[in-house]
Amino acid sequence: MFGMFKSQSTLDLNPRNALVVSLIYCMGADGEMDQEEIAHLVSVLGPRATRETLDGCMKYARANPAESFLAAVGPTLNSAQKLCILLNMVDSAMADGEAEAGEQALFAKFQTAFGMTEDDLNPHFRTLVAKNDRAVLDR
Repeated sequence: MFGMFKSQSTLDLNPRNALVVSLIYCMGADGEMDQEEIAHLVSVLGPRATRETLDGCMKYARANPAESFLAAVGPTLNSAQKLCILLNMVDSAMADGEAEAGEQALFAKFQTAFGMTEDDLNPHFRTLVAKNDRAVLDR
């Protein structure tokens, strides 16, 4: 009977929605959603995003564990889409300055599910480190 209160969600898991849901999982992985992470999510949503889209993605993320999401979406994404999602997850996790243990563990699940190795990601990580090292602007 109490199952009626459970949030039910069907969502078109297109690549853009998959990105948003992935970032929502990432934002919640450490138990809190920082302002910097929310700002990153808003920037990723883009100008065509609607509140309805965001709400649908939030409901989906609340109703489905990341493992179920990965099983559903993994086979539908191409390698460029998977890489885009992973790199945006890193940007989100690092938005507050440090990737917490929960965020790192979630990222590892996504990396494995998407079939990406550390060797695949290392060059991109170096680029993200350079992008976010604003200290070079003061030298």
